[in-house]
Amino acid sequence: MLTLWIAWAVLTIAVITLALFRKYSTRNEDSVVHLADAEAPVISEQVTVARKLDKIDYWGKTLTVVDIAFLAVMLGIVFYNAWRTSLETIK
Repeated sequence: MLTLWIAWAVLTIAVITLALFRKYSTRNEDSVVHLADAEAPVISEQVTVARKLDKIDYWGKTLTVVDIAFLAVMLGIVFYNAWRTSLETIK
């Protein structure tokens, strides 16, 4: 069971690290939408940043769902074992 808790902790740390990486990646992001032809270099940079953030967001959401599901299963196992132990104590 300890191995499962360690795996969950590693997964949680990965989610937190990904969130920090996303925050770090957007530190110099320009939130103004540029449309003029003269701003073509800025537009291409914004597109690159947007694609990078889309990938980070995809993995962040996926890992968060997996992390929460893994925790729910582990808590289910813990409560089931506690319930089974309490039944054996009563007998």
